[in-house]
Amino acid sequence: MTVTLGVDIGTYGSKAVLADAAGRIFAQAERPHEMIVPRPGWAEHRAEEDWWGDFCALTREILEQSGVDPGAIACVATSAIGPCMLPVDAAGRPLMNGVLYGVDTRASAEVADLTRDIGAGVLQARCGNALSSQSVGPKILWLKRNHPDVYDRAAHVLTSSSYLVMKLTGEIVIDHYTAASFAPLYDIDRQDWAADLCQGIVDPARLPRLRWSAEIAGQVTGEAARATGLAPRTPVTTGTIDAAAEAVSVGVAAPGDMMLMYGSTIFIILLTGQRLSNPRLWSAPWLAPGGHAAMAGLATSGTLTHWFRDQFARDLPRGEAFGRLAAEAEASPPGANGLLLLPYFSGERTPIHDPDAKGVLFGLNLTHGRGDLYRALIEGIAFGTRHVTDTFTEAGARPRRLLAVGGGVQNPPWLQATSDVTGLDQIVCTNTLGAAYGDAYLAAEAAGLEPDIAAWNPIARSVTARNLPVYQKTYPLFRRLYEQTRDIAADLSDISA
Repeated sequence: MTVTLGVDIGTYGSKAVLADAAGRIFAQAERPHEMIVPRPGWAEHRAEEDWWGDFCALTREILEQSGVDPGAIACVATSAIGPCMLPVDAAGRPLMNGVLYGVDTRASAEVADLTRDIGAGVLQARCGNALSSQSVGPKILWLKRNHPDVYDRAAHVLTSSSYLVMKLTGEIVIDHYTAASFAPLYDIDRQDWAADLCQGIVDPARLPRLRWSAEIAGQVTGEAARATGLAPRTPVTTGTIDAAAEAVSVGVAAPGDMMLMYGSTIFIILLTGQRLSNPRLWSAPWLAPGGHAAMAGLATSGTLTHWFRDQFARDLPRGEAFGRLAAEAEASPPGANGLLLLPYFSGERTPIHDPDAKGVLFGLNLTHGRGDLYRALIEGIAFGTRHVTDTFTEAGARPRRLLAVGGGVQNPPWLQATSDVTGLDQIVCTNTLGAAYGDAYLAAEAAGLEPDIAAWNPIARSVTARNLPVYQKTYPLFRRLYEQTRDIAADLSDISA
């Protein structure tokens, strides 16, 4: 028997999947962890505990659960939240908590300074991306300015998947897809670090070596084998960001395929025939040579549903809370009885790129109940999603088919509201395990097992968009509500700072 192992480290938890060459799942496991928010606009993980600790615990659990001989694992592939910023010393020890992706907005001043100094046009032409809270380059500059002692001790600056591969194999690598989010440090056309743009930020020698996602980066070391239970010398791929692995898991493979990931954030990936350059979106090489992807992401999505549950559903049993809230939302009519919500609880990424944007609940009166508020929340996320899909269409890249994945597909009113608001039908595959399953598939590719994703994860159902006049009326109000509160939100940021 030959199997592959996929492990994904997410914002609020980690998952592992053991699958054979036909995609049959032998075992799966998951572990929760917390996102650390030490102050507004910051978001962190503990690399040793949350990333490596989860990996080791999950691997041991899945081997015990399945009874599979570690030697039967042909390859291991990892993915993780990203892009992140983690400085490590010469021994690979983390020098601080890992700074998370675009939900962390601490480097807003550095984004503005670098955009001014380099020029928006140069950034778009060289990097394929405007600088934003998603960019790692400004966060490295933030580290240099605010913690020069840590910066000086950093032998390497890694992302989350790089850290895992380093712990497993000793190799310091990063995939091209993730590296494109290290703007302004990565030249997207040359597909290499841009030495001239790195000046004043970081020496390129301190960045990981560039590889493709399914390339073999190295083999499990003896030390890592003892920590994880894996067999020494097991091949390990370069890995990638969780959203890319999630797209793979549902069959995003050809130009026109779009993934809509319902996770802690909404993340969207559209494969394109050639590089799409638009300052409101992100672009990157895809997972193998010759491929191109255009991406977008909301800052807070599933994170908001967790926040709402924790703050307003404490009376509900935790295991039943989301199901009960969904039922209450379905009892509220489309339009949430006149409520509008801006989902910008940690600024916003695409397409407005505004770290000062604020969450807003507008239209409250004494008749509103919890179900109306929760429906307004999921509709607000859906409106934010439409803003993104409209931006793709305006850029000349309307999707050929839309594949939904992630925990949010288990939330019927959220899924339906998204189709109704965007006007796009959605495909849901049989297996919604997500990134860890995509990792197992990528590991099978790297091991030469020639897997077929259509057989691994066939289509289960679709969600058809309904033409609801209420959303045609309220979506423009959603857009106006942001425009009319933007200056107030910026002033509030100045006051809180």
